[in-house]
Amino acid sequence: MLEKYKAVRARTEALCEPLKIEDYIPQPVDFASPPKWHLAHTTWFFEEMILAKYDAQYQRFHPDFAYLFNSYYNTIGERTLRADRGNISRPTVMEVYAYRVHVDHAMGTLLEVEKDNLALLELVELGLNHEQQHQELLITDLKYTLGHNPLFPVYKPDFDLTRQSDQKTDFISINEGIYEIGHNDNAFAFDNEKNRHKTYIQNFSIKNALVTNGEFMEFMADGGYNTFNLWLDEGWSWVKSADVKSPLYWHFIDGKWFIYTLSGLREVNPNELLCHISYYEAMAFATWKSMRLPTEFEWEVASNQIEWGSRWEWTNSAYLAYPGFKVASGAVGEYNGKFMINQMVLRGASSATAKHHSRSTYRNFFHPQMQWQFSGIRLVK
Repeated sequence: MLEKYKAVRARTEALCEPLKIEDYIPQPVDFASPPKWHLAHTTWFFEEMILAKYDAQYQRFHPDFAYLFNSYYNTIGERTLRADRGNISRPTVMEVYAYRVHVDHAMGTLLEVEKDNLALLELVELGLNHEQQHQELLITDLKYTLGHNPLFPVYKPDFDLTRQSDQKTDFISINEGIYEIGHNDNAFAFDNEKNRHKTYIQNFSIKNALVTNGEFMEFMADGGYNTFNLWLDEGWSWVKSADVKSPLYWHFIDGKWFIYTLSGLREVNPNELLCHISYYEAMAFATWKSMRLPTEFEWEVASNQIEWGSRWEWTNSAYLAYPGFKVASGAVGEYNGKFMINQMVLRGASSATAKHHSRSTYRNFFHPQMQWQFSGIRLVK
């Protein structure tokens, strides 16, 4: 566990190596947190959830960090507003890195002493998966910040996470029947993946490839963003109020569509997989194609027959509890359950997901208007 701890923590810092000091702080919108906050919050998790509980000798790095870097845990106490994370110019970036060193040293000692404490190890495993989630959020949040800089700055020349393509065109047929859904082995899983349960699935066919940029450009050229009867009512309101005319990071320049990537601005490749799409856009496109999105249960049943992992895939399932789901006691119980309202489930993983952080039962979830994740579309008929 100690080696895994070191590896996960090191990757977070490696993601920040290309950054300039000015990149660590900006927060252009409330849902995109600055890199400095991600570095500190993931450290706060180990300090607050583990060291403060299991190490009687532990000395906190700074008395105000519990307030500054708590995200949404009401059980822990007061916290800064999410929209104010970019206003935290102090502590400095160097102090945050020193905070990580301080906590990592204490965690290393604790894991050597308590290496047989199963309750502790389970909590560390949760903390590491939590940090892997934030590694992907760090990438997506940073891309949002840099992607709204008028100079379209390069994060890293070889760090373009949108170049995947798939030439498959076939549909895979799934027979109706009763299937088991959810996580049911000894490997790690979040609580929202449990309990495993049975569900009935009708006959359906699912495409063995995600929608491409070229396919979506056909939707756009056919007036997709201007045809109200393709859209859910809330989706149409979102399109009009936000003046949405293309996927996020697309720019129409001199008669051509360009896309901002973390390696810079380049022309949209029609053969590459569509990325940064909202649930509303996914639904409108599926309607335009006279098809639909899969439910999350259909997706899981088909997951061993389709290729997935390049994009988070929107499903037509609301984010709700599985039968028998129970909210854990204490702060850990705030991790998933309280967000089971007004959000849609995405399945799979993306090109920005950390290694060993994906499985067919994983349930990601976001509000339907959100585009900034590495999300795409898979069709069902």
